[in-house]
Amino acid sequence: MQAQHIEQVVQKLQALTPNRINEVEDFIDFLSLRDSNGQLTQAVMAASEAALNTVWDNADDAEYDKL
Repeated sequence: MQAQHIEQVVQKLQALTPNRINEVEDFIDFLSLRDSNGQLTQAVMAASEAALNTVWDNADDAEYDKL
């Protein structure tokens, strides 16, 4: 199924002008960058969670946890 879908996309690309193909490539690069940035953000959040637990987990903030 995926190979067939890719072939359909390739056929659509072949019908585009070179200018449009450049735009599609830029969009693909944008999507890839956005995905990698999201993964980096998740990794940083996971790495900092243990260090920040002492800041987040205190008696004063416990009242806000109840809201």
